Amino acid sequence: MGSDHTNRRLSHLRKVLERSGPFCRPDFDPSSENLPLLMDSCKVLVIGAGGLGCELLKNLALMGFRQIHVIDMDTIDLSNLNRQFLFRHKDIGASKAIIAAKFINERVSGCNVVPHFCKIQDKDESFYHQFNIVVCGLDSIVARRWINGMLISLLVYEDGELDQRSVIPMVDGGTEGFKGNARVILPGMTACIECTLDLYPPQVTYPLCTIANTPRLPEHCIEYVKVVQWPKENPFDCTIDGDDPQHINWIYEKSAERATQFGIRELTYRLVQGVVKNIIPAVASTNASIAATCTTEAFKLATSCSASLNNYMRKNNLIQNLNAET
Repeated sequence: MGSDHTNRRLSHLRKVLERSGPFCRPDFDPSSENLPLLMDSCKVLVIGAGGLGCELLKNLALMGFRQIHVIDMDTIDLSNLNRQFLFRHKDIGASKAIIAAKFINERVSGCNVVPHFCKIQDKDESFYHQFNIVVCGLDSIVARRWINGMLISLLVYEDGELDQRSVIPMVDGGTEGFKGNARVILPGMTACIECTLDLYPPQVTYPLCTIANTPRLPEHCIEYVKVVQWPKENPFDCTIDGDDPQHINWIYEKSAERATQFGIRELTYRLVQGVVKNIIPAVASTNASIAATCTTEAFKLATSCSASLNNYMRKNNLIQNLNAET
C-alpha cells in the first residue's frame, strides 16, 4: 500500500526525468535511472527548521529526495506553531531539527532526515563536504556569510583552474513579511553572499538621543529598556535572552511604564518580542512560495532536467485595501 502510494506520488517526477525537452541542460540524459539516483545518492543539507525550513523539508521529501540532513540550534516556542506546521503544542521546548526530522520520517515513506541540534559553526569541513546541495532557510545574514565562507573554503583549484567537482551549490531563500527572495549560488563560479551584501535590507536602528529623550514610537520605549535600563538594573544578572519568557516579561512591563509616561499607545507583548529578537512578522504563504522555488531549484541542480535560476528572484505580495462605498 505504501509502495503503491509512493509510486503514484512520484509518477509526475518520472515524466520530467524520463523525457527530454526544450529547457533541459545539455548534460541531461533522460533515463528511468534518474529518479532512483536522485533518491539514493543525492545528499541535501537544509539549514534552518523554522517557517521556511519546515516547508523546505516537506517539499524536498515529497519531490524524491531521501538523504536529507537538517541543522538548527533553536527550540520550539508557542509563537512558532501558527506557521511551522511540523510542530505541535506538545513539542514546545524541544529541538526544532529533531522534531521536524521525526515528523517527516514518519509521514514520508523511505525518507531519511537526519537532525543536528547545534549551531552551523559547530560542524567542521568534513561534515559539509559530504553534501551535494545546501539549501538555506535562514533569517540571519551572519549565518549566511558563514556558510558561504565554508563552501568557498571547500573549493579545489588545480593549476589555477577550479575543479567543478568540488563545487557544492547553495540555494538561498529568505522571507520578510509579504516579501521573499530566492537565488542559486555556485561557489567560485557565480556571485556569492559577500559579493552581494547590499541586496539584504539593513538592520533597523534607533538614535540613542531619541529613545532616551523624545520617544515617539512603542519601539523607542522597548529599545530604551533593552539598551539602557537592562544594563543599569541587570534584573537577572545576565545578558538578555530573547527566548526566555521572564526576560521578555520584564522588558514588556518596563516598556509599558515608559510608554504610559510619554503617552505612547499600541505597545504589545508580541511587539516586544519582535524588537528584542529583531523578528519581522512571518507570513505562511510567503514561506510556502519561496520554499517551492528553492526546492525546484534544488531538483534542477540534482537532475540537470532544466537550467537553474541564474539571477535573483524577488517576490512581492501587494496588499490593497478596498473600501466599499455604502
